[in-house]
Amino acid sequence: MKKKIFKWIGGIILTVVLLVFLLVGYILNFKPGIEAPDLKVDATPERIARGNYLANSVCVCMDCHSTRDWSKYAGPITPGTYGAGGERFDRTMGFPGIFYSKNITPFGVGDWTDGELYRAITSGVDKDGEPLFPVMPYHYYGKMDDEDIHSIIAYIRSLPSIESEAPPREVDPPLNIFMRLIPQKGEPRTMPAPSNQLAYGKYLTNASGCIECHTPADEKGIIKLDSAFGGGRLFQMPFGALRSSNISPHSSGLGSWNEDMFIAKFKQYQDSSYQSPQLDMMNGDFNTIMPWMMYSTMKEDDLRAIYAYLQTVRPIENEVTKMKLNK
Repeated sequence: MKKKIFKWIGGIILTVVLLVFLLVGYILNFKPGIEAPDLKVDATPERIARGNYLANSVCVCMDCHSTRDWSKYAGPITPGTYGAGGERFDRTMGFPGIFYSKNITPFGVGDWTDGELYRAITSGVDKDGEPLFPVMPYHYYGKMDDEDIHSIIAYIRSLPSIESEAPPREVDPPLNIFMRLIPQKGEPRTMPAPSNQLAYGKYLTNASGCIECHTPADEKGIIKLDSAFGGGRLFQMPFGALRSSNISPHSSGLGSWNEDMFIAKFKQYQDSSYQSPQLDMMNGDFNTIMPWMMYSTMKEDDLRAIYAYLQTVRPIENEVTKMKLNK
């Protein structure tokens, strides 16, 4: 009788193990069921100009899809890498694996259809139907106006081709399983008229992904929406541990700032001769991951709209110590 019971229990355990293996195998080969739309973007000069502005000043696509020189303040783009990808995000920075940004010049995406580019930008699925790691902020771009996404595609198509290919990514378990379930089809929204400053500012704040960096995250990297814009998110970099600023309207954030101060903070970086008070980046002095040089080229009216919107979010009390140096 005991032998039959043990045999019966063993059979159940074997069946459960087999089902688990089958489930894991299925998910590992699962591709998000998001179809690329049948899309052909007419690359008009107006769209290319708008896409240039979005990709370099608002969404700052080129910030990730190039390599940055971290020996200099704010990590400006290294000459000759513009759009060529290859920026590395790895375990030393708190990522669950090793990831490289994609070459988005014609060398890298020349054989992608406009629909496949649209799907990648708005839904996080590449040409082959594989999920993108969500350091790519597609969950924000997917809430942008389709016309703006079309403009970004038109601009990408206009980039000079650079021959460069990044190594394949390495995804740590269990994310290599769960990552396949993350992509969601974008939900495009109409861009509000700039005259509707608050709504327009909210749209630009989403397009810029401000909430992603300026909100604390849990150990899985998921931002804590109850502390949105309160700052303090940790970023591990070779030169030190950074924490993002509080940009909520609390006195520990932007509460003591006025609109002109906010604009001036961005625009000071348009001066090519600007240097931070700490100059010796190679020896671990203060640095930032904020791509100031790119955001500094945003239109003043757009910055004013973002400031106006940030004044309406919930104030979060959080005094942030911005950086701890590696020395």
